[in-house]
Amino acid sequence: MSSPAPALQIKRLGHVDYQPTWEAMRTFSRARDAATADELWLLEHPPVFTLGLAGKPEHLLRETGIPLVHIDRGGQITYHGPGQAVIYVLLDLHRHGIKVRELVQLLERAVLNLLADYGIAGELRDGAPGVYVGPAKIAALGLKITNGCSYHGLSLNVDMDLSPFSAINPCGYPGLATTQLRDFGVADSLDTVLDKLAAQLARLLETDNAAAPTA
Repeated sequence: MSSPAPALQIKRLGHVDYQPTWEAMRTFSRARDAATADELWLLEHPPVFTLGLAGKPEHLLRETGIPLVHIDRGGQITYHGPGQAVIYVLLDLHRHGIKVRELVQLLERAVLNLLADYGIAGELRDGAPGVYVGPAKIAALGLKITNGCSYHGLSLNVDMDLSPFSAINPCGYPGLATTQLRDFGVADSLDTVLDKLAAQLARLLETDNAAAPTA
């Protein structure tokens, strides 16, 4: 009889720099084995642009003084900054019986469910991963899979300065508008939104027995 899978660990990291967090994700994912618990990392970053493996530098339209980091996820360029909810999903896909496409759909569904709880009608677009409200993007996602395990994850704009998005073609789409929860009257704190979004993910992963958040 096989041992039960370890409970999902939900960790609040707070306001953390991008580069060391990325390195920590890579280290965790390379060292894990079949007994390693899956983790969700809840956090926000200082201002940073990130460019995916196939990303085109020309999607950075002008210099802003915000650093640009070339990283190993899929997708083009995006922006992270204070007031944006970021959840990194460090999951063993085999454990959950899902493939990459299904994980993408699960992440999108978690955001759609959260928006619905706030009375906001989110939408998906064919060929353009992420979640939209009307013409504007509110959540982006990107993943890296190594040895059947994921890292990176999703970002949801909560209450932030959106102006840096005007310096890029968000996710490679010229002129793509961005929006955030605050624009729809949501007054919950970033930590509250992160907890609610993590709970949606945990439910979709059928891990209602997820461990309590830890420091």
